[in-house]
Amino acid sequence: MQKRPRLPLRSDLPLALPGQTVGLFGGSFDPPHAGHLHVSREALKRFGLDRVWWLVSPGNPLKPNGPAAMARRMDAARALVDHPRITVTDIEARIGTRYTAQTIARLVGLYPGVRFVWLMGADNLAQFHRWQDWQDIMKRVPVGVLARPGSRIAARTAKAASIYRHARLPSEDAGLLARLPAPAWCFVNLPMVTTSSSAIRASGAW
Repeated sequence: MQKRPRLPLRSDLPLALPGQTVGLFGGSFDPPHAGHLHVSREALKRFGLDRVWWLVSPGNPLKPNGPAAMARRMDAARALVDHPRITVTDIEARIGTRYTAQTIARLVGLYPGVRFVWLMGADNLAQFHRWQDWQDIMKRVPVGVLARPGSRIAARTAKAASIYRHARLPSEDAGLLARLPAPAWCFVNLPMVTTSSSAIRASGAW
Protein backbone atom coordinates (compact mmCIF):
# COMPACT_ATOMS: atom_id res chain seq x y z
CA MET A 1 0.00 0.00 0.00
CA GLN A 2 1.33 3.41 -0.96
CA LYS A 3 2.07 5.66 2.01
CA ARG A 4 0.24 8.96 2.22
CA PRO A 5 2.52 12.02 2.42
CA ARG A 6 3.16 13.15 5.96
CA LEU A 7 1.49 16.46 6.74
CA PRO A 8 2.25 18.90 9.55
CA LEU A 9 0.60 17.80 12.77
CA ARG A 10 -0.98 21.21 13.35
CA SER A 11 -3.87 22.46 11.26
CA ASP A 12 -3.02 26.12 11.98
CA LEU A 13 0.17 25.95 9.89
CA PRO A 14 0.40 26.43 6.11
CA LEU A 15 0.23 23.37 3.87
CA ALA A 16 3.26 22.12 1.94
CA LEU A 17 3.83 18.63 0.57
CA PRO A 18 7.06 16.63 0.26
CA GLY A 19 8.88 17.54 -2.93
CA GLN A 20 7.56 21.09 -3.06
CA THR A 21 9.83 24.12 -2.93
CA VAL A 22 8.85 26.98 -0.62
CA GLY A 23 10.46 30.39 -0.39
CA LEU A 24 10.47 31.88 3.11
CA PHE A 25 10.22 35.67 3.05
CA GLY A 26 10.55 36.98 6.59
CA GLY A 27 10.08 40.44 7.98
CA SER A 28 8.00 42.72 10.13
CA PHE A 29 5.88 43.90 7.15
CA ASP A 30 5.30 47.14 9.01
CA PRO A 31 3.48 47.90 6.77
CA PRO A 32 3.38 45.46 3.84
CA HIS A 33 3.56 47.16 0.45
CA ALA A 34 3.79 46.65 -3.31
CA GLY A 35 7.56 46.11 -3.13
CA HIS A 36 7.10 43.01 -0.95
CA LEU A 37 4.61 41.62 -3.43
CA HIS A 38 6.86 42.38 -6.40
CA VAL A 39 9.85 40.63 -4.82
CA SER A 40 7.70 37.59 -3.99
CA ARG A 41 6.39 37.25 -7.53
CA GLU A 42 9.90 37.56 -8.93
CA ALA A 43 11.21 34.97 -6.45
CA LEU A 44 8.56 32.49 -7.60
CA LYS A 45 9.73 32.93 -11.20
CA ARG A 46 13.48 33.35 -10.80
CA PHE A 47 14.05 30.53 -8.30
CA GLY A 48 11.41 28.15 -9.67
CA LEU A 49 9.48 28.00 -6.39
CA ASP A 50 6.11 26.36 -5.84
CA ARG A 51 5.14 28.80 -3.11
CA VAL A 52 6.32 31.81 -1.14
CA TRP A 53 5.37 32.24 2.51
CA TRP A 54 5.43 35.66 4.11
CA LEU A 55 6.64 35.08 7.67
CA VAL A 56 5.19 38.09 9.49
CA SER A 57 7.45 38.26 12.53
CA PRO A 58 6.47 39.20 16.07
CA GLY A 59 9.43 41.63 16.06
CA ASN A 60 12.91 42.19 14.65
CA PRO A 61 15.66 41.72 17.29
CA LEU A 62 17.91 44.12 15.33
CA LYS A 63 15.40 46.98 15.48
CA PRO A 64 15.09 49.04 18.70
CA ASN A 65 11.37 49.80 18.31
CA GLY A 66 8.64 47.21 18.04
CA PRO A 67 6.32 47.00 15.02
CA ALA A 68 2.59 47.61 14.85
CA ALA A 69 0.27 44.99 16.34
CA MET A 70 0.54 41.59 14.69
CA ALA A 71 -3.18 41.45 13.83
CA ARG A 72 -2.97 44.77 12.02
CA ARG A 73 0.05 43.72 9.96
CA MET A 74 -1.48 40.33 9.14
CA ASP A 75 -4.74 41.91 8.00
CA ALA A 76 -2.90 44.44 5.82
CA ALA A 77 -0.71 41.74 4.26
CA ARG A 78 -3.67 39.48 3.47
CA ALA A 79 -5.54 42.40 1.93
CA LEU A 80 -2.53 43.17 -0.29
CA VAL A 81 -1.59 39.68 -1.50
CA ASP A 82 -3.38 38.78 -4.72
CA HIS A 83 -1.36 35.76 -5.83
CA PRO A 84 -2.60 32.18 -5.23
CA ARG A 85 0.91 30.88 -4.48
CA ILE A 86 1.84 33.52 -1.90
CA THR A 87 0.71 32.76 1.65
CA VAL A 88 0.71 35.18 4.59
CA THR A 89 1.43 33.46 7.91
CA ASP A 90 2.29 34.28 11.53
CA ILE A 91 3.99 30.93 11.86
CA GLU A 92 6.84 32.26 14.04
CA ALA A 93 4.37 33.40 16.68
CA ARG A 94 2.55 30.07 16.47
CA ILE A 95 5.63 27.87 16.89
CA GLY A 96 7.31 30.21 19.37
CA THR A 97 10.56 31.05 17.58
CA ARG A 98 12.31 34.43 17.78
CA TYR A 99 15.29 34.11 15.45
CA THR A 100 15.38 33.07 11.81
CA ALA A 101 17.78 30.19 12.45
CA GLN A 102 15.36 28.77 15.03
CA THR A 103 12.41 29.19 12.69
CA ILE A 104 14.10 27.40 9.80
CA ALA A 105 15.23 24.53 12.02
CA ARG A 106 11.67 24.03 13.26
CA LEU A 107 10.16 24.22 9.78
CA VAL A 108 12.60 21.66 8.41
CA GLY A 109 11.47 19.32 11.18
CA LEU A 110 7.77 20.04 10.71
CA TYR A 111 7.81 19.63 6.92
CA PRO A 112 9.99 16.61 6.01
CA GLY A 113 10.69 16.45 2.29
CA VAL A 114 9.84 20.10 1.63
CA ARG A 115 12.69 22.14 0.17
CA PHE A 116 12.88 25.58 1.77
CA VAL A 117 14.72 28.61 0.39
CA TRP A 118 15.35 31.67 2.56
CA LEU A 119 14.60 34.87 0.64
CA MET A 120 16.06 38.26 1.49
CA GLY A 121 16.67 41.66 0.00
CA ALA A 122 20.22 42.65 -0.89
CA ASP A 123 20.22 45.15 2.00
CA ASN A 124 19.76 42.27 4.45
CA LEU A 125 22.68 40.36 2.96
CA ALA A 126 24.92 43.31 3.81
CA GLN A 127 24.14 42.86 7.53
CA PHE A 128 23.48 39.12 7.47
CA HIS A 129 26.59 38.36 9.57
CA ARG A 130 24.93 40.19 12.48
CA TRP A 131 22.01 37.74 12.59
CA GLN A 132 21.81 35.15 15.34
CA ASP A 133 23.44 31.88 14.13
CA TRP A 134 23.51 33.17 10.57
CA GLN A 135 25.94 30.49 9.40
CA ASP A 136 23.48 27.84 10.57
CA ILE A 137 20.98 29.36 8.13
CA MET A 138 23.48 29.13 5.28
CA LYS A 139 24.28 25.51 6.13
CA ARG A 140 20.64 24.43 6.42
CA VAL A 141 18.84 25.97 3.40
CA PRO A 142 19.69 27.69 0.11
CA VAL A 143 19.42 31.48 0.18
CA GLY A 144 17.97 33.65 -2.59
CA VAL A 145 19.07 37.30 -2.56
CA LEU A 146 17.01 39.83 -4.50
CA ALA A 147 18.59 43.18 -5.32
CA ARG A 148 17.05 46.34 -3.90
CA PRO A 149 17.79 49.93 -4.97
CA GLY A 150 21.05 51.33 -3.60
CA SER A 151 22.18 48.12 -1.90
CA ARG A 152 23.72 46.03 -4.66
CA ILE A 153 27.36 47.01 -4.13
CA ALA A 154 27.11 46.71 -0.34
CA ALA A 155 25.58 43.27 -0.72
CA ARG A 156 28.24 41.98 -3.07
CA THR A 157 30.98 43.07 -0.68
CA ALA A 158 29.17 41.73 2.42
CA LYS A 159 31.00 39.51 4.90
CA ALA A 160 28.57 36.65 4.25
CA ALA A 161 29.12 36.94 0.49
CA SER A 162 32.88 36.75 0.99
CA ILE A 163 32.84 33.77 3.36
CA TYR A 164 30.45 31.80 1.14
CA ARG A 165 31.72 32.95 -2.25
CA HIS A 166 32.43 29.30 -3.14
CA ALA A 167 28.71 28.51 -2.70
CA ARG A 168 27.37 31.27 -4.97
CA LEU A 169 25.24 30.15 -7.90
CA PRO A 170 25.39 32.28 -11.08
CA SER A 171 22.22 34.30 -11.59
CA GLU A 172 21.55 32.59 -14.93
CA ASP A 173 21.19 29.32 -12.99
CA ALA A 174 18.83 30.76 -10.35
CA GLY A 175 16.12 28.26 -11.26
CA LEU A 176 18.31 25.46 -9.85
CA LEU A 177 18.75 27.02 -6.41
CA ALA A 178 15.86 25.31 -4.60
CA ARG A 179 17.13 21.87 -5.64
CA LEU A 180 20.71 22.34 -4.46
CA PRO A 181 22.07 21.24 -1.08
CA ALA A 182 23.11 23.98 1.32
CA PRO A 183 25.25 25.99 1.44
CA ALA A 184 24.12 27.58 -1.81
CA TRP A 185 23.04 31.13 -2.56
CA CYS A 186 22.15 33.20 -5.58
CA PHE A 187 22.04 36.96 -6.16
CA VAL A 188 19.60 38.24 -8.79
CA ASN A 189 19.04 41.78 -10.01
CA LEU A 190 15.43 42.89 -10.34
CA PRO A 191 13.56 45.85 -11.76
CA MET A 192 12.70 47.11 -8.29
CA VAL A 193 9.77 48.95 -6.76
CA THR A 194 11.30 51.68 -4.58
CA THR A 195 8.52 51.79 -1.99
CA SER A 196 9.72 51.03 1.54
CA SER A 197 7.99 50.39 4.86
CA SER A 198 10.06 53.06 6.59
CA ALA A 199 9.03 55.68 4.00
CA ILE A 200 5.36 54.77 4.40
CA ARG A 201 5.65 55.08 8.20
CA ALA A 202 7.46 58.41 7.89
CA SER A 203 4.73 59.77 5.64
CA GLY A 204 2.10 59.02 8.28
CA ALA A 205 0.23 56.72 5.92
CA TRP A 206 0.47 53.73 8.30
